[in-house]
Amino acid sequence: MAPPRASETGGVWSRYAPHVLMALTQLCYTLMYFITEAAFNRGLNPYVYVTYRHLLVAVLLWPFAYYHEKKLRPKMTLMLFLEIFVLSLLGVSLTLNMYFASLRYTSPTFVTSMVNTIATITFVIAIILRMEIVDVKSLRGLAKIAGTVVSFVGVTTMTLYKGAAITSLWKSPIHIQGGSVAHEGWMKGSVLAVASCICWSIWYIMQASSLKRYPAQLSLTVWMSMVGGIQSTAFTVFMQHKPEDWLIGFGLKFWCIVYSGLACNGFTVFVQLWCTEKKGPVFVTMFNPLTTIMVAILAYFIFGENLYVGSIIGGVVVILGLYMLLWGKEKDQEHGASKEQEPELDCEKQAKVSDDYAVQNETEAPKTIK
Repeated sequence: MAPPRASETGGVWSRYAPHVLMALTQLCYTLMYFITEAAFNRGLNPYVYVTYRHLLVAVLLWPFAYYHEKKLRPKMTLMLFLEIFVLSLLGVSLTLNMYFASLRYTSPTFVTSMVNTIATITFVIAIILRMEIVDVKSLRGLAKIAGTVVSFVGVTTMTLYKGAAITSLWKSPIHIQGGSVAHEGWMKGSVLAVASCICWSIWYIMQASSLKRYPAQLSLTVWMSMVGGIQSTAFTVFMQHKPEDWLIGFGLKFWCIVYSGLACNGFTVFVQLWCTEKKGPVFVTMFNPLTTIMVAILAYFIFGENLYVGSIIGGVVVILGLYMLLWGKEKDQEHGASKEQEPELDCEKQAKVSDDYAVQNETEAPKTIK
């Protein structure tokens, strides 16, 4: 059997690179969940954590963005800066601070499950803004709708139905300490969680249009991290009154911020911007449920937590829904590419007919002279 050609290998990679990279970003977020969970239990302030991780990635990535994208980076204008300011507010400071604030009034299970609704919210917003076209008469359009619904059902199943527990042989050394706020704050926490998901969805939608005006993806990542870090600093100073919260030392808190900054603000945001440009915002958000599945798997096999039947069933349903939507998106792109090629083929056919007609006239001309 002959080995695959380099061109074929490159074609396969270019086709599935967004899928692989988005799965890798979810793995980065999964590891961040456990590291951050442990750091919060050691006393790391969530608002300080959000501030430090974004300022860190801005400082570390700035030299690379400055030299690597000198020719690609457009000139900064007031309107462009205001757009970046809004992007930073929706995707960094406001969203993450609301997310961690909601943990004080609800539960980690509720909040992490709400994050998985971002794909559905983004899909609906994209349809309203006509960024996502759904042909309900075609199989690919029905697959996109059904995939979104099925994925949401799977996440809901994982959240609301536990079922029988598959007991682990050891106990998890990491637990999130519950908040001391009374249950009457549940509605407030729910509103904060929903608001953070809506902000995230709008952020994904805005990225698609912002990349057209600011195509330097690495520089845009640095700008959002820096502006978002400054916004979060102002928010933290306003909300907190303990100067000692800013002292983190060089232990677990420090490495948690370093990992989150480099992996989850540097690498993942850059990958998401690239995938948004290639595949669109809905494609990017549909990988969010994978984090829930990866967390359940790592929690059982590595951290010794129980695995419930509901989590297994819900995980399978989420993967099924994700596959259905991605299949619909893939068929949409193939259909769009074929429609773009049709005018070119028509032009080629017309040119060929004209050439044949010219050749025929040239061959018949001498006969007429005779």
